[in-house]
Amino acid sequence: MNPQDIAETAAKRLEAAWNAADGAAFAAPFAPDADFVNVRGELHSGSPAIATGHQQIFDTIYSGSTVSYEAFQARELDDRVVLAHVNATLNVPGGPLAGVHRALATVVLVRDGDEHRVASFHNTLVAAP
Repeated sequence: MNPQDIAETAAKRLEAAWNAADGAAFAAPFAPDADFVNVRGELHSGSPAIATGHQQIFDTIYSGSTVSYEAFQARELDDRVVLAHVNATLNVPGGPLAGVHRALATVVLVRDGDEHRVASFHNTLVAAP
């Protein structure tokens, strides 16, 4: 599989899990020791923390939200590691964060057997124009 397909496959798995509001499924593509930096700059280390943190936001501030992820750039750093950039568009239907929000994620995927797992996901909010 080429780097772009690897990145897009991971992005679509994350998108489906977000849109199902399933924290465990969101964390599933991550390596057990992965790091996730959210748009507020908070670090969540390990897939259990990533699952718990996402379930909390799915149940509260991002309840009913949907996301669209697009891996627009990916390249191999070596034969095991892919560096990708992913655009995110988040639609939040209500509450204090209602509206459309855009973010850019830098994602590092590392080969684990026959698949790649997310080792690092750094999410950066894109300022409104």
